[in-house]
Order: sequence, then C-alpha cells, then structure tokens
Amino acid sequence: MDATLVLGQQGRLVIPADVRAALGLAPGDRLHLHLAGRRLVLERQQDAAAELRGFAASVPASRSLVEQLLAERREAAARE
Repeated sequence: MDATLVLGQQGRLVIPADVRAALGLAPGDRLHLHLAGRRLVLERQQDAAAELRGFAASVPASRSLVEQLLAERREAAARE
C-alpha cells in the first residue's frame, strides 16, 4: 500500500483512512517515530516494544547483560 502525504503548515501529517484501517490505528493511539538514515519510520509503540522484547528473548537467561557491561567498564577503567 502506498500513499502520498502533504506536510501541513504546522508540520502535521494526516495518515489516510485506508492506511489507518490496514494498521488498525485508532484516534488516540500513540506512535513512535524514528529516523533510519534519511527515512522516517512510524510505528505503534506496542509494536516497537514487542520488537525489542523479541531481541531480548534471544539472550540466554544465564547471561547477565548488566554483569557483562560492568566487566567491560572495569576493564576500560583498568586500561586508563
């Protein structure tokens, strides 16, 4: 699905109704916007959070990212 949007005077964009319907967007939904190079990526916050949870799910439960970060910081401090 493609759509052309026009940036309004106050920097506002209107998402066309068919796009909103396809994505299940409703008035009041909160969206997350981030830049990917020179592209704007707009997604529902719950979708962004689900993606992050998916990344974290691949980390074994036996691995402590906090402990790994602390160890890396200690090594860096020892080199200084």
